[in-house]
Amino acid sequence: MSDKLQRILEGDVELLENVSDAAEVPDSPREELKQQRKEFVSRVYQRSEMERIARAEKKSFLLLYRMVAVVSCLLLIGVLLFTVANIPRYGEENPRTLEVVRRYVEQGLQETGALNIVSGMILDYRAFDTLGESHVLFTALLCVMTLLLLDKKTIRGGALDDYHRVRQDTYFDLSKDAVIRLLGTVLVPSILLFGVYVILNGQNGPGGGFSGGAIIGAGFILFATAFGFEQADRVLSRKVLSRIVFCSLAFYSFAKGYVFFTGANGLENHIPKGTPGAILSGGLILPLDIAVGLVVACTMYGFYSLFKRGNIGGDRTSSGQ
Repeated sequence: MSDKLQRILEGDVELLENVSDAAEVPDSPREELKQQRKEFVSRVYQRSEMERIARAEKKSFLLLYRMVAVVSCLLLIGVLLFTVANIPRYGEENPRTLEVVRRYVEQGLQETGALNIVSGMILDYRAFDTLGESHVLFTALLCVMTLLLLDKKTIRGGALDDYHRVRQDTYFDLSKDAVIRLLGTVLVPSILLFGVYVILNGQNGPGGGFSGGAIIGAGFILFATAFGFEQADRVLSRKVLSRIVFCSLAFYSFAKGYVFFTGANGLENHIPKGTPGAILSGGLILPLDIAVGLVVACTMYGFYSLFKRGNIGGDRTSSGQ
């Protein structure tokens, strides 16, 4: 048996002992509260009047649920039928649908200062919609974190399962592979640089915040795969990720809120459009692209980190690793 294999086996035994020891330590206040709650609930439901009240509440809830479901379905059917009735017939051209398109094409460069009509559309004309999409990404990250985030109590709940999960993650760890590390050294800087270029060039050509952020997020994922989460956590910890996402969304909200307020009241917002074709052009499109790109990149890396190890930021006490 080689020395390397011997060290691996000894490490597995030590890891299993540590996990088993952690599982044997009970969380006294938490267990006592759970036991007291079970006893209280059992005593309450032993009474006959409580059983009648519970059945009546259940029956009332089901009745209310069915009524709300039926009314909601009828309202939805009515809205859909009304919408379909106002759709132009097949083959008939609706002139109103061309007004917005003609406005984007003919006056988009003058009003937004962006050569890329798509960026001018989604970050100027329809910036409120893009703001909602960015918040959807942030909300999705919070939901996934709520479902998958591991803590000390989660680790104690299934010590043996956690041991096999940690052992499997260690076995499939690619950060010790020389080829993967070499590829990461070569590709990660190139991917991150290309992502920055795509974001900065979004107002002048193909690209923007969503595509550039996806590229940067892929670069972070490759970095964590090639060099390990310990190195990645030094660059993008949970606190740093939270601050980046919060600052990006806050800047987007306040910046476009200012533009919406001035535009709705017929006021000049005094934000220069710049020279079309230059990097500093397009008014707020460039900083908004940066904000959206940061949100997308952090969300992608956060999803990967949560699905891979159940944590973001390398807090060993909370992740159990």
